[in-house]
Amino acid sequence: MDSLPKDKQPALRVMPMPADANQNGDIFGGWVMAQVDIAGGTVAAKLARGRVATVAVKEFVFKHPVQIGDLLSFYVDLEKIGTTSITVTVEVFAERRPENPRVVKVTEATLTYVAIDSTGQPRPVPRS
Repeated sequence: MDSLPKDKQPALRVMPMPADANQNGDIFGGWVMAQVDIAGGTVAAKLARGRVATVAVKEFVFKHPVQIGDLLSFYVDLEKIGTTSITVTVEVFAERRPENPRVVKVTEATLTYVAIDSTGQPRPVPRS
């Protein structure tokens, strides 16, 4: 059994609902991927002090299925700040079964965002 990181706060917490599930009752991987992008993007946008666009996802590895009613926590770690880009790793943990609590790490991914201006063109990431 995994455990939630004790030394940091999640960038996002969300509970998937039945509308987010496939015909087998598992949450769509694409829905989880979208939430990962939102969590990573909130951190990147704060560091960039403005708009960012997702330009790359290194990989997604799903370790456990996500179930309806799981409380998902998304933890973001900064990997690198480039001239115009920000790379983060997002780890996702599910807290499940409130009657018999269990935490499992369901996925992780590394994403790269580019800071963009109002016309959608790359701009430098502020340094301070």
